[in-house]
Amino acid sequence: MHWDRLFEDLEGQLASEWESERAALDAESERLRVSRLELRSRLRVLCASAAPATIDLPGGMRIRARLHSLGSDWVAAAMIETEDASARRSTRILPLHAVRGLSIDHGLLLASLEDSEASAPVLRERMSLGFVLRDLGRRRVPVRVVSIDGSDFHGTVDRAGADHLDLALHDPGDARTASAVRGFRIIPFAAVTSVQTVGDQMP
Repeated sequence: MHWDRLFEDLEGQLASEWESERAALDAESERLRVSRLELRSRLRVLCASAAPATIDLPGGMRIRARLHSLGSDWVAAAMIETEDASARRSTRILPLHAVRGLSIDHGLLLASLEDSEASAPVLRERMSLGFVLRDLGRRRVPVRVVSIDGSDFHGTVDRAGADHLDLALHDPGDARTASAVRGFRIIPFAAVTSVQTVGDQMP
C-alpha cells in the first residue's frame, strides 16, 4: 500500500506539472498570436458584429456610431445617439489614419481578439478610400468632408486621385449644378477626418 500511495502521489505531481507547463505554453502562444494581431483584423470582427463604439477622431472629436464596413484604408460607421434625424441616417467613412481610438464594450473588445481568418476578407476590403470617393463622385452624392483641423466642407466629389480629392463646394442639400457651385477645393486624403453621406448612399 505504501508504494501504491507513493506512485499515486508521484503521478499526481507529474500531471500537475504537465498541466502547469501546458498552461504556460498556451499562455505564451496566445501572447505571441496577439502580438501579431493587426488593427484591421480586430475591426473586421467588430464590423461583422455591427459593434457600437465611441470613436475618437482628430481635434478631440468623438462620435457614437455602429461599425459596419471595412475597406483597405477606411472603416465606415453608421451614426447613432444623435438628436439630428438626418445625422442618425448618415454613414461616415473614416480613414484609418484618422482613428485615434475606440471605446467599446469589454465583451466586444475580447471578441475582437479572436482569429478573424475564419471570416475571409470580402471584396469590399480591397476598396481604397479613393475608390469609394470616385464612386460617390460618379453618382453625384453630396458629401460633408471634415478635415483634421476641424474645417467642414459640403459639396460633391468631382474626382479622386491616388492621394487627394477635388471637391465642388455647394450648400448642403443642393445638387451639384453650375449655379450652385461656389468654389472648388483640393483636399489630400491625409487631411481628411471623415466623409459623411446622408441616407443609404454608400457604395
